Amino acid sequence: MTDKSEIAGRLAALSDPELAGVVLVATAERPGFAMVRAALLGLVESGDAGAAVDVSPDTSGVPTAGPTAAPDRSGQVARMSGEPAGPVPPSGVPTSTSSGGYSSSGVPTFESVRDKVEQRFGTAQGMDELDRQTPAGRGVDEQWQAREKAARERLDRIRKSLRGNDLETREP
Repeated sequence: MTDKSEIAGRLAALSDPELAGVVLVATAERPGFAMVRAALLGLVESGDAGAAVDVSPDTSGVPTAGPTAAPDRSGQVARMSGEPAGPVPPSGVPTSTSSGGYSSSGVPTFESVRDKVEQRFGTAQGMDELDRQTPAGRGVDEQWQAREKAARERLDRIRKSLRGNDLETREP
């Protein structure tokens, strides 16, 4: 079964719940497909894809990989610990039925955008800190400080010369 068209044909013949089950099993333990798995779990939980059928092969002694998300989790990829996958909103706050950081209409959620911004900001701060620890980075910092000091001194001289001109014009 190495022919791609044969595989595609067999997948197309599956019902939605069966296809959801196949994709859930195929994406288990694959970090690169975490977003696909999270989106599919969101569809299954919302009932849009129907109930996922367990398509795991019946082999004894081998643990089967099936849906691992617990209902008390936040719609992100499930973890093995009992900790919630993300912040749990307080009761009484309406929650959106989003999955993988996107709403059902494909719009990124506020939380996913905020998380991306915070991650990029943290990365930038870390890179800046690492840059300052290198000899080249320290040299750039020293040059910046020398320029700042020279600029302040020049500004002070200009201010003093202007004050001196003001005194000369008032005396006559």
